[in-house]
Amino acid sequence: MAAAGGGVGDGELRLLGKSSSPWVFRVRVALGLRGLSYEYIEEDLANKSDLLLRSNPVHKKVPVLIHGGRPVCESLVILQYVDEIWWGTTGPALLPSDPYDRATARFWAAFVDDKFFPAFSALFRSRTDEQRAEALQNALLVVETLERAFRECSKGKAFFGGDAVGLVDITLGSHPIWMRAVDEMAGTNLLDGDKFPGLAAWAERFMAVDAVNRVVPDAGKLLEQYKASRAMPPPAADSS
Repeated sequence: MAAAGGGVGDGELRLLGKSSSPWVFRVRVALGLRGLSYEYIEEDLANKSDLLLRSNPVHKKVPVLIHGGRPVCESLVILQYVDEIWWGTTGPALLPSDPYDRATARFWAAFVDDKFFPAFSALFRSRTDEQRAEALQNALLVVETLERAFRECSKGKAFFGGDAVGLVDITLGSHPIWMRAVDEMAGTNLLDGDKFPGLAAWAERFMAVDAVNRVVPDAGKLLEQYKASRAMPPPAADSS
């Protein structure tokens, strides 16, 4: 499946992914923002392709971006690779030019993966009311930290990256569609607009960005996937 865009030769970029994966979503948004053409290859993670196993022999996970025949693995690594390779050539930069601001963006992107995702995952996987209540409390504490981070990073503008979507926006923005599925099933409201007005408004703006809209997973399908996942033991992660 080919994705629209420009800036690279035919066949130069290939992305191995799973359409429901928030980590694959990150890379697709970044490539879309950069206006880059690429071939998208949907993986069956229950029957991983030889190409995936050869391209990511260490983790055997998606996403994998293959650029000129050379694989790049792990979503945050890929985002920064894309930013560096096409710096100043096509589309907006994902990281700011100032070294301190770049370090700050990397810090909060890592925070999303190291702190937010485990807390959200615990809520996602909770089975009992007691588990859900404890997981929700822990997740809300992390969201509170991200609300403060948004105020500091955005400096009153639309996104963590300022006027345009940046690394932190894409990293955190891969999760709101899943949050909605969990909220609907669990009766929670993780991005409560009264408690977290900055993040709630940010999520709406982010989801309305064209590069996001073009690749966002179908909410109904995600809800069905979430319902199915609750009926079976938690699987091993196949994307990162």
